[in-house]
Amino acid sequence: MTTPAALPALREIEVIAPNFKRRHSGVTSTVLRLVPLQARDIAIVASGPDLPPEVPNLPPARLLFLPRRGPKGPRVWHARRNVEMVAGLALRSLARKDLKLLFTSAAQRRHTGFTRWLIRQMDAVIATSAKSASYLERGATVIHHGVDCVQFSPVQDRAALRKTLDLPVEGPLVGCFGRIRHQKGNDLFVKAMIRVFRDLPDGKALVMGRATDEHRGFLQALKDEVTAAGLKDRILFRDEVPIAQLAVHFQALDLYIAPQRWEGFGLTPLEAMACGAPVVATKVGAFEELVVEDETGYLVEIEDLEALTAAARRLLSDAEQRAAFGQAARTHVEQNFSLKKEAASIISIYQRLLGAS
Repeated sequence: MTTPAALPALREIEVIAPNFKRRHSGVTSTVLRLVPLQARDIAIVASGPDLPPEVPNLPPARLLFLPRRGPKGPRVWHARRNVEMVAGLALRSLARKDLKLLFTSAAQRRHTGFTRWLIRQMDAVIATSAKSASYLERGATVIHHGVDCVQFSPVQDRAALRKTLDLPVEGPLVGCFGRIRHQKGNDLFVKAMIRVFRDLPDGKALVMGRATDEHRGFLQALKDEVTAAGLKDRILFRDEVPIAQLAVHFQALDLYIAPQRWEGFGLTPLEAMACGAPVVATKVGAFEELVVEDETGYLVEIEDLEALTAAARRLLSDAEQRAAFGQAARTHVEQNFSLKKEAASIISIYQRLLGAS
């Protein structure tokens, strides 16, 4: 049973991280991962609906009851969506709360005029990648997302773990996790695996994720393609699993493929590498900043099925190279992309803003 997080007294709160979207998203995951960890070092609370008990959460209705100033002066309002930037501005301008406004941008596209205006009102901006920062019309601090390197870590016996998960025990296992839809490139993964498995009789693959109603036809087409190729017992499909069970599925993999056509940041390559699996990824999102070419995996152009297939075949056919890449991948994530490092880097921004007069 999860122990509810302690909520600091209103007058003691230094940082507020709003999460106003009810449906779970990547931003929600970020708040759920970071706030409990950051709460060990700074008086931070989230603010939003339906957050789990381990996340210190000040209900949005209580925001108006905050004392005007924090224990040391201004508080930090850390927004990650437009609606949250708007709310921060309203609390500062209309409710007269003494707030320093911080925004994190993950978008890799030109922002709308309204979003650009909102961003100009912020006291500081974080970008989750250098690519995201390039779309901003002001300076930003680049802080990459990180992963929990304790939860996402290699296991000694992958075969034993696969058995407990009812996954194939023999042969290399390659995975592709996340939402099932065209932009995620699941069809490219399936086509590549069909080609590779013609020459790799012991290879297995796992497609895991949820298809919303509008994408169920896309998922069924993938399953039909696998059946037609006679690989129904080797290319497996599973629905998404609860977040608590995600790490063990990454731990079961020998190789991870991220074939996306578009991605905002893309955390799954880091989660796979933290578990000791090398990665083949397309050059979208932050993947070029995460994967070290020819050391922790390979990068290929978007839609390049031939290159994707060749890279997967190379690693699935060479256990020694796969193991070397996997070990390098784990070290790379530990040194550069740990959740602790992300949390500490953001706290340093908080402290700078809290110290501003």
